[in-house]
Amino acid sequence: MPRCSQPLPCRFFCCAATSAAAGTKKKNVVFLGSPQVPPSASSQNKLSASVLETLLSASSSTDSAFQVAAVVTRPPATKNRGRKPMPSAVAQFALDRGFPGDLIFTPERAGEESFLSDLKEVRPELCITAAYGNVLPQRFLDIPPCGTVNIYPSLLPLYRGAAPVQRALLDGVAETGVSLAYTVRALDAGPVIASEKFPVDDCIKALDLLDILFNIAKQKAKPQDDSKATLAPKMNLDESWLTFDEEAKVLHNKVRAFAGWPRTRAKLQLMNQNGEPDVLDIKVISTKVSTSCNKIGDENQILFSGNSLLVPCSGSTWLEVMELQLPGKKVTTARNFWNGLRGQKLLKST
Repeated sequence: MPRCSQPLPCRFFCCAATSAAAGTKKKNVVFLGSPQVPPSASSQNKLSASVLETLLSASSSTDSAFQVAAVVTRPPATKNRGRKPMPSAVAQFALDRGFPGDLIFTPERAGEESFLSDLKEVRPELCITAAYGNVLPQRFLDIPPCGTVNIYPSLLPLYRGAAPVQRALLDGVAETGVSLAYTVRALDAGPVIASEKFPVDDCIKALDLLDILFNIAKQKAKPQDDSKATLAPKMNLDESWLTFDEEAKVLHNKVRAFAGWPRTRAKLQLMNQNGEPDVLDIKVISTKVSTSCNKIGDENQILFSGNSLLVPCSGSTWLEVMELQLPGKKVTTARNFWNGLRGQKLLKST
């Protein structure tokens, strides 16, 4: 069966409404997008805007069965002290496309009475969310007669929660995917409308994978099996530290998972001229697992080979660090960093 070229949300709604005769009033769709918590929100903000772009383009067709009646996103935020509050990427994109500003809703919480009143006036048949990042109360879910559906970057019921892509990479999965599921009060537990699998290689990072997952789908609705559900709890800064008493594969997966935010960090020791260690707090940007290492050093010594730092890890494994970042500096290659040491001995922290 040929794959439909329309993106996931458009295909669902169009299939539900294509029986409408020509000239029938278009059905109202409300789009909700943009995560609430920076700095991890920036990339998802752009992805939300790309979903909105798809919906607006599809709805502008003369034979479209739906129209985007309103856009819901986070309130304007001030990025730097003293600066004017700026709209989210979703709101800015809508404005740039000429979407009416009075139909761009920016509630702090989706349960606000004024917002729910405005939403009811729009009379949406369906709401579509993509990385919205705001809890939807039952009073919201009761408004659209066709329900609310969410574009979710995992193969539900796997990795329910705030960080499904990062958690999947952290676990080193070989396969993930994207799901379109009805939104219910329980966390990411609604019936699945469509899903598609996607193979995961050992090099892809969270932001790239998230981008891919927001653009693939396959129609096949089925309820979730709660007995197979796994959780993807919100990430925190403490998880971003690399400790080299773990195997290299585990650390490599962590670097991939936390590539967007908060980035992985590690403490190294640089032996100064007095033979005393100076602690280096670095961000680890790109890594891979070494397939072989014939270098000889003490158990804590970091070596250099080819274009990578070689860090000894648990289980006689080695992590190759190809890019890193020092505090206040730009990302640099391992070779440039190593050349700057001028022969000083580098150790992993214990």
